[in-house]
Amino acid sequence: MKTRLELGFVLSLCVAFASLAAAGEETKTMAGKIVCAKCTLKKADAKKCQDVLVVEGEGSGEYWIEKNDVAKEFGHTCEGEKPAKVKGVVEERGGVKWIVPAAIEDVKK
Repeated sequence: MKTRLELGFVLSLCVAFASLAAAGEETKTMAGKIVCAKCTLKKADAKKCQDVLVVEGEGSGEYWIEKNDVAKEFGHTCEGEKPAKVKGVVEERGGVKWIVPAAIEDVKK
């Protein structure tokens, strides 16, 4: 019985720390155009199609969009570009900026 209580306590601490870490991440909304890293940007390190939000002006840069349910629902932009607003958490992984989308809005010109 004591082992279960200890395990429960440790799991509770892990959940609490994970929640605190997630709370420290800032959600941003950025507008730009979604293009394909492989087909449109011709990135040498893009071995398969990957959506990228290209932002100009404030916060300019390329943000690779993590393929989660939100991104899948929005759909892939293989060739050409699609103006959009992406709301999500920005992370840097291996020198590349990624955005984990919470929402993607198609912006009509």
